[in-house]
Amino acid sequence: MATIDDFKKLDIRIGKVVSAEKVEGADKLLKLIFDFGSDPSTGSQPSQSFSGQAGRDTRQILAGIAQFYEPEALIGKEMPVIVNLEPRTLRGYESQGMILCADAEGRPAILMPETEVPAGSIVK
Repeated sequence: MATIDDFKKLDIRIGKVVSAEKVEGADKLLKLIFDFGSDPSTGSQPSQSFSGQAGRDTRQILAGIAQFYEPEALIGKEMPVIVNLEPRTLRGYESQGMILCADAEGRPAILMPETEVPAGSIVK
């Protein structure tokens, strides 16, 4: 069973999708670029910048949701992301986090704030 201390180890932040596309040769994967704001309070920095915007915390995240979401529909959406997971390479792309989804009868349902939240806001 997970403890509160286990949960506290996760750095979950609100990210805004600035780019989304299908991964060539992968039916299930989308490559998402997230903006997490200008000054993260933790030391978990992405290994490279994807937006070209100096001073922004941007991360590339791969998600197995391509069968359920069109990439264009996700651009501009805000969602919670675990940002302090060890990076993982999928189909030659580094994924620097994990979006949070619920299981809606076998279909992923992305969790999204009801109101606009600043990029990088910490989820508690």
